[in-house]
Amino acid sequence: MSYFGGRNQQAVNPQNIAMAEQELEMVTDLFNRIVDSCNQKCISREYVDNDLTAPESSCIDNCVAKFFEVNNSVGQKMQKMGQQ
Repeated sequence: MSYFGGRNQQAVNPQNIAMAEQELEMVTDLFNRIVDSCNQKCISREYVDNDLTAPESSCIDNCVAKFFEVNNSVGQKMQKMGQQ
């Protein structure tokens, strides 16, 4: 099936496109918040080396893991509240 003008073109549901755009915006926002937060917490302002140091790399790994853990936990609690 071709999405670029083949015979088997299917109609695109505008609602699906809107949902996909919204999801992309949410993922982009999450990524930007992670980058901002973990950069502030973990990266030294004095750039001595092109690469991350071992402590910076470890800090970023922990920061991202905690960010996802908290985000997941908040999402689950909000889902439970919505079901009540």
